[in-house]
Amino acid sequence: MKKIFISALMLVMIVVAGNAQTTGKTCDPAKEKPNSKNTKATKGGFGVAVSKDGAVDVKLLPEKMKNEKELFVKITGDVITACQVKGCWMTADLGNGKSMRIRFKDYGFFVPKDSGGKQFYAQGIASWSETSVAELQHYAEDAGKSKAEIEKITEPQRELVFLAEGVLLESK
Repeated sequence: MKKIFISALMLVMIVVAGNAQTTGKTCDPAKEKPNSKNTKATKGGFGVAVSKDGAVDVKLLPEKMKNEKELFVKITGDVITACQVKGCWMTADLGNGKSMRIRFKDYGFFVPKDSGGKQFYAQGIASWSETSVAELQHYAEDAGKSKAEIEKITEPQRELVFLAEGVLLESK
């Protein structure tokens, strides 16, 4: 009996450890709650300190990424919206009706839910990614889209994404 219990316990630990590697990909309030560590801002900044120096306009990023798989860069632009569940991602205006999702490294910080319309400076890694239908639907749900709008998402998307290690927000 003791061996069965220990075997079952080890199996549970293996499953939990395997799931720990996938957390932070999307906003999941059941797994991560805002706290003083990941919501504390100093002078408008979140995560590592980000200066404005050398920031590239986010609208130029798609062109810079044409021949790149990933690129460490500092960007600036306008926030369209932030996750309405807790601020665990935001979208940036790329121009021409396009946007880019910005997530936060190691799920280590969040931005205010009312960040839309603010100017941002972010430092991190831009890359191309294929976003699954399930993840796109989850993001739409986080953004407060209707069930009908969410159900219209039926194809994965290849898109430019950004993993920020720090973000600075400013009112316009």
